[in-house]
Amino acid sequence: MRTTLFGYKIKNGKASIDKEKAAKVHRLFDGYISGKALRTAALEAGIDTYHGSAGRMLQNKKYMGTDYYPAIISKEFFQKAQEEREHRAVKLGRVREVEEDLPILSPTKFRLKSNEILFDDPFKQAEYAYSMIESEWF
Repeated sequence: MRTTLFGYKIKNGKASIDKEKAAKVHRLFDGYISGKALRTAALEAGIDTYHGSAGRMLQNKKYMGTDYYPAIISKEFFQKAQEEREHRAVKLGRVREVEEDLPILSPTKFRLKSNEILFDDPFKQAEYAYSMIESEWF
């Protein structure tokens, strides 16, 4: 069972805006854009939630409107919040540069020393055989 997004209510099988909660969502976005911390902005907006939950609300594109959910936040307002999140992440050093994938170097040719000892136990024989492998890097 799915839950309804904060700021909406279901009427006759369709999502509609809950004006009181939608105003809180708008105040959350506004508070965050104005420089408040996620939890502080949420509490001042009247939303008692955790830091991570408030962050997910700010990233939820459904608040801009979908076929099911009517828009609470304009695209421009949503974009400002995303830019602020990115700005804060860069400022705090939380953005990592994508590192180039280095090729995995592994031996492509092997040489096996002569098999001098024979064991009755197949596991010991396999262990001995593997110990005789020498790799060559090409």
